[in-house]
Amino acid sequence: MNQENQTIEPLLQRQQEGDGTVAVQGGGHAAGHHRGSKLTLLPLVFLIYFEVAGGPYGAELAVKAAGPLPTLLGFLAFPFAWGVPESLVTAELAAALPGNGGFVLWADRAFGPLAGSLLGTWKYFSCVVNVAAYPALVADYLGLQAGPGLARTGAVAGLTALLSLVNYAGLSVVGWGAVALGLVSLAPFVLMTGMALPQVRPRRWTAQVVEGRKDWRLFLNTLFWNLNYWDSASTMAGEVERPERTFPRALAVAVVLIAASYLLPLMAATGATDAAPEAWADGYLADAAGIIGGPWLKYWITAGAVLSSVGMFEAQLSSGAYQLLGMADLGLLPASFARRSTRFRTPWVAIAASSTVTLAVSFLAFDDVVATANFLYSLGTLLEFAAFLWLRARRPGLKRPYRVPLPLPALAAMCAVPSVFLAYVCAVAGWRVLALAGALTALGVGLHGAMRLCRTNKWLSFSTAVA
Repeated sequence: MNQENQTIEPLLQRQQEGDGTVAVQGGGHAAGHHRGSKLTLLPLVFLIYFEVAGGPYGAELAVKAAGPLPTLLGFLAFPFAWGVPESLVTAELAAALPGNGGFVLWADRAFGPLAGSLLGTWKYFSCVVNVAAYPALVADYLGLQAGPGLARTGAVAGLTALLSLVNYAGLSVVGWGAVALGLVSLAPFVLMTGMALPQVRPRRWTAQVVEGRKDWRLFLNTLFWNLNYWDSASTMAGEVERPERTFPRALAVAVVLIAASYLLPLMAATGATDAAPEAWADGYLADAAGIIGGPWLKYWITAGAVLSSVGMFEAQLSSGAYQLLGMADLGLLPASFARRSTRFRTPWVAIAASSTVTLAVSFLAFDDVVATANFLYSLGTLLEFAAFLWLRARRPGLKRPYRVPLPLPALAAMCAVPSVFLAYVCAVAGWRVLALAGALTALGVGLHGAMRLCRTNKWLSFSTAVA
């Protein structure tokens, strides 16, 4: 085991103790967090909910691309065929290596710091590029012009700054805020589903897309974009109360909650309205709610879309920021990224950096944002699965408070199913996505080399967790 990896156990112990003793050269701030403000089960469930879904908003394009029945089947099967394997991997590794940084820590332990840095680059940019899509969704639901312009640029910049300040107030605030936002944004869909029951006609679920207009690539990208990032909350594992118990339980609850939050409203909306699949543009769920329950329900779901986007922004910005903090704790980034505010104990440098990157990529077209985020996430998750299997094979003695109850061959088969889909997502990417992903991968490799050079020559301060 390399010298960097030898320091991970004491680093994890100090993070879990929450005593603020993780030292960094140059006077960096502590990576610990007071135990009284750690995340508990319910806030973690809703943070995972907003990391992955945030409700059925944005799922309309799947109906437009392939029709109601394929969409219902997709949202029935995909959360379990994809979400369960990734959740099990996350539960085991987050419990075994419960430090900030999550999957970066796992890859670093399995394959060394270059793998950790590269996976961190892929997942981080996937996260912040994904966050940049939410202003477009808000604009669609509010009926605003989503094209470029000075007014929109100012609105996006102001919203980014405001929401970042909320993130700065602390992970407990974000977590309990996610609970409130989740309940308020889910409530109208519960009402819509109940009100739609007398109006549902199953024959409407078989409505077909006009011949020649099916777009399976858009369908799969939309399905994937709405149901990935199950592992993102792992980057905050150092902030979770008893992660070895809390993570597996939270992930199990989140899988069921997320599957239901998509499937039931889509069954209601497609079964109770006669709209052709071509009418299912972003925002159509609000129109369907108006048909089923009246204008008040339409307005509530429209407002819920905005609240859901706020929740997703906050949860995913937190994930990205704590990933940078974890990478700094591992010595993969300068110690400044681990600095915490004195009052709120939040990683303010990492939050500011993530907000800046998010704003910088917000000019991208929505389809490019989705495709690029999916591609980078796919690369990172393939490496994450490899790290999971490698650690099972090569480190069987690693303490695993939660262990997926399967032997190694069965685990390989479990990971193979989602890996086939991940490989497909990468294979169908367009040239612009490939070019951008290639550039970001080169950036990750170059960044790792630059950080090693800076550490060797002491040009920047790094965590003493790395020799």
